[in-house]
Amino acid sequence: MKRCLWLREALSDDDDIAQPLTGDQQADVGIVGGGYTGLWSAIRIKEARPDLAVTIVEKDICGGGASGRNLGFVLSWWAKFFTLKKLCGEAGAIHLAHASADAVKEIGEFCDAHGIDAHYRYDGWLWTATCEPHMGAWRATIEELKRHNLRPLLELDREEVFRRTGSRRHLGGAFEENSASVQPALLARGLRRVALEMGVTIFEESPMTQLERSSPTRICTNRGSLTAGKVILAMNAWGTMLPEIRRAIIVVQSNMVATEPVADRLQQVGLADGVNVSDSQLQVEAYRTTPDGRLIVAKGGIGPLAYAGRVGRAYEGISRNAAELEGVMKRFYPEFSNLRCPESWVGPIDRSKSGLPMFGRLGDHPDIFYGVGYSGSGVGPSVVGGRILASLALGVEDEWSTCGLVRPLTVDFPPEPICHLGGRIVQKAARLSDAAEEKGHRPNFILRQLTALAPPGFSQTE
Repeated sequence: MKRCLWLREALSDDDDIAQPLTGDQQADVGIVGGGYTGLWSAIRIKEARPDLAVTIVEKDICGGGASGRNLGFVLSWWAKFFTLKKLCGEAGAIHLAHASADAVKEIGEFCDAHGIDAHYRYDGWLWTATCEPHMGAWRATIEELKRHNLRPLLELDREEVFRRTGSRRHLGGAFEENSASVQPALLARGLRRVALEMGVTIFEESPMTQLERSSPTRICTNRGSLTAGKVILAMNAWGTMLPEIRRAIIVVQSNMVATEPVADRLQQVGLADGVNVSDSQLQVEAYRTTPDGRLIVAKGGIGPLAYAGRVGRAYEGISRNAAELEGVMKRFYPEFSNLRCPESWVGPIDRSKSGLPMFGRLGDHPDIFYGVGYSGSGVGPSVVGGRILASLALGVEDEWSTCGLVRPLTVDFPPEPICHLGGRIVQKAARLSDAAEEKGHRPNFILRQLTALAPPGFSQTE
């Protein structure tokens, strides 16, 4: 299997692969999943309790899943404030939004402190409109935040958005200064190195085959087992192998393409920095540049849905939608009509009903904890997730273990085949709705009813 551009870059200077789990091993805390959430959880636990034996069990290599294959946006939760408020109350929403905003800078500071070159660029995020029906999509959120004397988002007119992006496709937007971008696989591999230096044991190429919910809990793999007093499940989309998680999220596909390095051409159109750009469609289109002069373009919600939560080969390798994504790039930048996109890749997204992650105890087991449902925006929020899961595993009652995102898993999606068939219908409705709005039309009643079933992207009004 050909790995994506990000992972190939990261592994070119770091080809260390940990040994698989063999035999019967033991730990105080066992973590299933070596992505951002698992690694941050391990690091926070070792910071608080260096004496504890912490072990990560990873099915591939650390960062080989969604953590190493995303667009690299490091965003806060301010744009999701209404959803946070519904889940956590007003005070809880403000606290968690501030925590997610702090996480954006914390990643940069952590990289500096530990010598991680993750190409961290603190250049902000633009939430834009590309058609008249989307104009002002951000205003209700801005006004609600102003009511609390909070101003993380600044509305910009068309000319200012053009000045920052060089694209006339954007009609207006809102800018959040406190946002960054990273090379995601370099960040994941850097966190892995730090975890190892702190004494965390890591087993790679060790997929969990069974979770024995005994006390202590036993994590079984294809070659061995790990018995642990506390277990954290940080598996992203692969958590759907567990029935409780399978009914709480839906697994969708992320699609990305990357151009050749063309720094001079990016400068010519006005893409002079690493600003993150997203539009307001249901199937969001987003892009950013890289330090070596590539343009990376992504589109959400256009690939297959995982049937019964099976994250199979459709979520590996190149994108079958690369031509569509090249078309997205050329709509934003007609000047790039002859520009090639030699790189494409896909990955899984664990979409929750709310668009926000969930944390807590799995079922009624007191020693198994989960973190799942980042919904395609987990680079920054996983810092918060790591703190929440560390507090839960350590049995600490604090602002993290008692926050509103710690809640029982609920049955948010119907059983198969209804979930898969219904999801495909909603996916088609989202595409038709976006197409109608692109032409300046209001989607018809049926489309509006169907798209209301889709998990939200950015914040929506109350």
